[in-house]
Amino acid sequence: MGLRDEITADIVEAFDSDLADAVTQFTGTRITGEGTYDPITEEWTPGTLTYTGRGVFGSFEAALVDGIQILATDEKLTALQAEVTEAPKVDDKINGRTVLAVGQDPAGASWSLQLRKV
Repeated sequence: MGLRDEITADIVEAFDSDLADAVTQFTGTRITGEGTYDPITEEWTPGTLTYTGRGVFGSFEAALVDGIQILATDEKLTALQAEVTEAPKVDDKINGRTVLAVGQDPAGASWSLQLRKV
């Protein structure tokens, strides 16, 4: 078992036990370039990609809040990569909030996302 597998197993265990009451299911959506065009109405309907996962929603440390890049109302989502069905990207919507930044830990076991209600 490699380091990434060990870290993932530890996080899954924490999500299922110590953090169980803080872990929340989420749904993400992304507008894709694929879609459908109706030649009669001359309207294009964009395609969407939907993914799911679970993670812990929290806030940013007060020292990081600068009022420009990170607002006091922004949320931080920490999600286990192995449980998210699609890699999140900037501009995706997760539970009604827009993804502004996507990061991951050095082992590639968890996502760290900055979300803003727009």
